[in-house]
Amino acid sequence: MEVSEPKMPKFNAIIPARSGSKSIKDKNLALLGGHPLMAYSIALAKTTEGVDRVVVSTDSPEYAKVAEKYGAEVPFLRPEALSQDNSTDYDFMSHAVDWFDDNLNDSPEFWIHLRPTTPLRDTHIVKAAMLLITDRQDATALRSGHLSPESPFKWLRKNR
Repeated sequence: MEVSEPKMPKFNAIIPARSGSKSIKDKNLALLGGHPLMAYSIALAKTTEGVDRVVVSTDSPEYAKVAEKYGAEVPFLRPEALSQDNSTDYDFMSHAVDWFDDNLNDSPEFWIHLRPTTPLRDTHIVKAAMLLITDRQDATALRSGHLSPESPFKWLRKNR
């Protein structure tokens, strides 16, 4: 009798890279070690075993060209209405999920959200998270975090 290993669910990595940052112009294209910030998230996703697709959600044709140069897919441009300073992660994620459902009928079971502004990650941590969410049948989402170097009370301020 042949026993097969359980099949891993489908994982897509998604990298949100909107243009129009007011604080740092084109921050997602800012160079670090000779490569744009978004390239590091793309490389991490492409080298993490079990990631089926690497998708960049952007509103910029220029960002799309850079993403494709580094091996990501840009199957759509994000609408301007979902690319504002006040646009949320929910906005771009629901757009991507709907686009994959409507155009490819190929939504993954899980999306891995990788911000370009956090370029230095370890593939082992991402893989461990993938295994954790797979092992927990009752889990529907997993959020990463890290120890803060300061008290969380310093994050708060009184509204005036």
